[in-house]
Amino acid sequence: MKKINIAIDGTSSTGKSTLAKQIANKLNYIYIDSGAMYRCVTLFAIQNNWLNGSHFDKESLIESLPDIHLKFALNKEKNDQTIFLNGIAVEDEIRSMEVSNAVSRVAAVPEIRRAMVRLQHEFGKDKGVVMDGRDIGTVVFPNAELKLFLTCSPEVRAQRRYEEMQQKGISASFEQVLSNIKSRDHLDSSRADSPLIKASDALEINTENRSVNELLDHVLKLIAKKS
Repeated sequence: MKKINIAIDGTSSTGKSTLAKQIANKLNYIYIDSGAMYRCVTLFAIQNNWLNGSHFDKESLIESLPDIHLKFALNKEKNDQTIFLNGIAVEDEIRSMEVSNAVSRVAAVPEIRRAMVRLQHEFGKDKGVVMDGRDIGTVVFPNAELKLFLTCSPEVRAQRRYEEMQQKGISASFEQVLSNIKSRDHLDSSRADSPLIKASDALEINTENRSVNELLDHVLKLIAKKS
């Protein structure tokens, strides 16, 4: 079976990452969480005091992009793939509410998007990659053999994210999470550079009433047809 590239787009907390990880594990593909890449850049900006509340020093962050080194690798302690920022595993740090509330502003900067897209192109050039995000099927992998666009209501997505954060010990109320999701939806879909839109040849899947296993089985059949 030949390897293909799989693009999974959709709003936050629709199950993109969970599905992408399962596909990668099942087919021995490389999983790339594009959203985590932008979260790492956001965390880097916060750590350097370039992003704090309404203050955002875009110029300093753009100038420092060559100093940001991202790598996806297996975290042996958790037996899971995680992202490393300049050699340090930051999977939990990038899921904080502080990063969540700021990441859409960082992702809207054209220079940052171009830098991340160049890196994503490198990840996918040898095929066998499943990547999720907001513009994978439209910008990053417009020629991906399989494109999926996941949807789900804001309330269900907020509940999923809230429970995930509770399990990780990240402090936030359900109302804060819901507000953050609605705000990110608006910013992601209305930004001028690479907005969140469904690719014309993407298959739309509503994940609201599907179990994780049902969704995976359905998508694996789609992949088999493409492969």
